[in-house]
Amino acid sequence: MILLSLAWRNLWRNTRRSVIVLTSVAIGVVATVILDTLSRGMVFQMLNNQVGSHVTHMQIHRAGFHKNPVIQSTIADSEQIENVLRSDPDIVQYSRRVVTFGLLSSATNSSGVSIVGIDPERERSLTTIRSYIVEGSYLTGAPREIVLGKALAEKLEVGLGDRVVAMASAKDGTMGSELFRVAGLFETFSSEFDKTSIYVPRSSAQTMLALGSEVSEFAMLVTDPDRLTEIAERLRGRLGEEYEVLPYMDLLPFLVLQIELYDQSMVIFYVIVGIALIFGIINTMLMSVFERIKEFGVLKAVGMKNGRILIMVLTEALFLGMLGTVVGFLVGYLVYLPLSTSGLDLSAFSGSLRSFGVGAIIYPVLTAGVITNALIIIPLMAVAGAVYPAVRAMRLEPVHAIRYV
Repeated sequence: MILLSLAWRNLWRNTRRSVIVLTSVAIGVVATVILDTLSRGMVFQMLNNQVGSHVTHMQIHRAGFHKNPVIQSTIADSEQIENVLRSDPDIVQYSRRVVTFGLLSSATNSSGVSIVGIDPERERSLTTIRSYIVEGSYLTGAPREIVLGKALAEKLEVGLGDRVVAMASAKDGTMGSELFRVAGLFETFSSEFDKTSIYVPRSSAQTMLALGSEVSEFAMLVTDPDRLTEIAERLRGRLGEEYEVLPYMDLLPFLVLQIELYDQSMVIFYVIVGIALIFGIINTMLMSVFERIKEFGVLKAVGMKNGRILIMVLTEALFLGMLGTVVGFLVGYLVYLPLSTSGLDLSAFSGSLRSFGVGAIIYPVLTAGVITNALIIIPLMAVAGAVYPAVRAMRLEPVHAIRYV
């Protein structure tokens, strides 16, 4: 307690110098926290957009379909899977889909697309694609309706009510085709998704691809996404090796890896900020040591051991780092609060953001990782910056220090 009291008193011997260092630490923490929360918000938004618009929490396919999504790899016994999903208390909603790649043509142009046959009513509560409709309407369930991205419609030069032809390889080896009428256009978070995805009634897709009642996948939502691995393992045990049960972490490995890499890179970023602050800490603590050389000489002369002097100087730096970090974090949190509800509007860069699968408004996300990085790394770096001045103080000879002018 005596060392803590001495360290706190010594910290405020030169109030102006201490306030300047505290301010620099606080500003560094504010900038880092805001950048960290916004960057995490952007990465999580990319993931949530993908999961919410199409991927969902989990999908079930015939074994091998995810790596090689050929039309022949379909689920023949849908009833078996539906019985399993209906009896599982962790499955909130599910829907059957037909998924394949094909060609969509208009009178003037054509484009390769991902054809998704859905049950419109079930997809309403499963995905958010309906909320992205900007022209026309969502699928009503009537045969030969189609909704497509606005960017794709512009490429094909079609609008509401126009006719388009979808073609894809059917299960029997023939070329399946179907005439559709444009019912609606959507514009999502991703320009790439808008250019390559179309939605049609599942029954129309099954007819076109000669599937009968077979489907390509089951998409579903669960009660607790944090337990996805556990739920997936349970479903695999009940369904057997004939089917693959994939949580979104397996369906979107690049995005999941990006989040993991981001967590690691932000630690490095905090360390870089801490290293920049170290120079201020070193300068402050060296000045403090030089101003108190006689005091250190007296303390050593009356029996204070080197280790206690080392601890006292390091504690002063720890107080500087902790106080500056806490003030900076509180200011950063006050900036974060309004941004977390209103978001940061980056509409001027919406085109670039949509190419990355991010919306024009970024909502920051405060996680335990942000708090841990801010409240631990910066104070530790402050202590590291005080090691050299502390060693200098510890090595002072009492006789020379007391006579120091």
